[in-house]
Amino acid sequence: MKTNELKSLIIRSLDSDGDPAQASRKLEEAGVNYRFSEGFQDRILERLAASGNTVVREIELVRNLNNAFYRIALTGVAAIVILLISIFMVQGSLTVDSFLGLGTGSDESLLYLLTGN
Repeated sequence: MKTNELKSLIIRSLDSDGDPAQASRKLEEAGVNYRFSEGFQDRILERLAASGNTVVREIELVRNLNNAFYRIALTGVAAIVILLISIFMVQGSLTVDSFLGLGTGSDESLLYLLTGN
């Protein structure tokens, strides 16, 4: 069977009005054989089973990482909230100076502390 004939047969078999049995008969008449080697089915099933386990393990890994991330993220958010509350209680406000721990110091004292002059 020529390549063009094979292509047209495949295209006709995909048509909703086409008859798959007729396409199969034409292929068999042309000498196409649908027989596979010994143990082919077992090898395919083994590979499918192995790949299925890999996908399940990847899904479990992603689920475990998401759980760990949420635990760490919630703990971090709780720590930030507690820090903000403690700064507000000590300084009385939530300004940039209170976050930096500057309090009521002036700019000159800050420069002196940073440079030593």
